[in-house]
Amino acid sequence: MEILGVKFAPLNVPLERRLQTLAVAICVFVLPLVSVWGYLITVYLIFYTETLRYFLLLYFLWIYYDWDTCHSGGRSEMWTRMARNNAFWRYFCNYFPLKLVKTVDLDPKKSYLFIGVPHGILSIGIFGSFGTDILNCKKLFPGLEIRPITLDQHFKTPIFREYPYSLGTCASSLKSIKYLLSTPPKNPYTGRITVLVVGGASESMESKPGTYRIIIKRRKGFVKLALKYGTALVPVFSFGETDLYNQIYSPEGSTFRRIQNYIRNLIGLAPVVFSGRGFFQYSFGLIPKRLPVTVVVGSPIEMPKIEEPTSEEINKYHNEFIEHLIKFFNTQKHNYVKNAENVTLELI
Repeated sequence: MEILGVKFAPLNVPLERRLQTLAVAICVFVLPLVSVWGYLITVYLIFYTETLRYFLLLYFLWIYYDWDTCHSGGRSEMWTRMARNNAFWRYFCNYFPLKLVKTVDLDPKKSYLFIGVPHGILSIGIFGSFGTDILNCKKLFPGLEIRPITLDQHFKTPIFREYPYSLGTCASSLKSIKYLLSTPPKNPYTGRITVLVVGGASESMESKPGTYRIIIKRRKGFVKLALKYGTALVPVFSFGETDLYNQIYSPEGSTFRRIQNYIRNLIGLAPVVFSGRGFFQYSFGLIPKRLPVTVVVGSPIEMPKIEEPTSEEINKYHNEFIEHLIKFFNTQKHNYVKNAENVTLELI
């Protein structure tokens, strides 16, 4: 039904779909603000409760003891199994729906650095595929411990920090990634996958429906780390990620982009102005559109172990990875992109 140009959802939408929309809405509306709520709840417990404040002091001691866990491999599976596999995340993944596809088997005794592209507005495909167990990532890659990387500031907020920890994520610090690439996992795992979205917040400002713009030409640190530890690089592409939202786009050099970059440098998050759909209508809102996202894992590029790689060596293997990424995109896009012949991969 359409009224004044606004497309409304029908009244007889099944409960299952309503619950899927609710789960995604919670992630979009509540979770980005949980860090704020973490501080507000902490202040309230300290100043306005008589008993709970003492438990909070014990919790602060735990935070002090636990402060470096996000840089040293994250929580064990005993603490993450239930959080990563429950009805909430099932509704979340089925909303779009999300799908995870592997193209080759990986050696369970090796270490891999998954390079996820594109970031999109919220990197929903990578999060749903590797931050939860709903899409069976551990069954697709048996023997491999999976550790997604997220902003290290998420682990510094009281109470809220337990949320990213519960999903098995680790901090995006150099110390954290070095630890993951150099330290063998604990039993029962024999190898490890570290999932890194190299474009980060900057790439979210390049997200437009029907386009795939990847910030990777000037991102070479991941290649240096892969060479230092002899870790294979694996391209991972989220087809459909950029279609979930529209946004007000301004090219590099424009006044609006300069303001965005300033705020991003200040808070670590990109201030994108985006629009998807609402609860009861499909024309505008902050909920992502109900469109399929398929995360496809490519074949690995083996890296030699070079303790101190030179600039020439880094550039060489960086170029090899880019060529591999382009070939991978062009091979797979016809399976997941409409009008694939008109869609190209733009590298900046």
